[in-house]
Amino acid sequence: MLKSERAAFILQRLNEHYPETPTPLIHNSMYELLISVLLSAQCTDERVNKVTPTLFKEANTPFKMQHVPLEIVYKIIRPCGLAPKKSDAIVKLSKILVEQYSGKVPQTFEELEALPGVGHKTAGVVMSQGFGYPAFPVDTHIHRLAQRWGITKKGNNVVKTERDLKAAFPQREWNKLHLQIIFYGREFCSARGCDGRVCEICRTCYPNRKHPFKIKKA
Repeated sequence: MLKSERAAFILQRLNEHYPETPTPLIHNSMYELLISVLLSAQCTDERVNKVTPTLFKEANTPFKMQHVPLEIVYKIIRPCGLAPKKSDAIVKLSKILVEQYSGKVPQTFEELEALPGVGHKTAGVVMSQGFGYPAFPVDTHIHRLAQRWGITKKGNNVVKTERDLKAAFPQREWNKLHLQIIFYGREFCSARGCDGRVCEICRTCYPNRKHPFKIKKA
């Protein structure tokens, strides 16, 4: 199959599997989404969703969060991992949002990525899931599957993977497809559950693949 044919098949199958793509992280505001995405770095969405109710009960706006003692934020978010860096980032970015943006979450990649603890992927999730801006955030699932499915070359970094995904699929599909690939990766094409020869999409894209497809993590 050509890459264009693989892309068309992938899009068709994922739309069949996941016609609806609810945002995995539970939130009630753009600020809560930003904090939840920040916490999700190297942590499961499930665990984040267990931690954030307690955190947002303590403070659910930047105006309130900027005054919460760092040690309290740290204690609450500790189960999410990387707690020293994440707690510091949460308090600092909350102060910046109040001082520079009147408490609102900025709506550009540049402004988001300038905030403490917010990298390109986090900004992409906020832009796509929060503001509906076309983006293709690449997490470990997407990075793995894009290589297994031949959308990007084996060994590419996440920057190149994002570029190749954007080139392979229509822009109107990016926000939904980003979540669909994550859902499929968790359910059918996990790091251990599929080696590039097990799930339907892998088998269809590469029916003659004889050896496990090993890749590096994002």
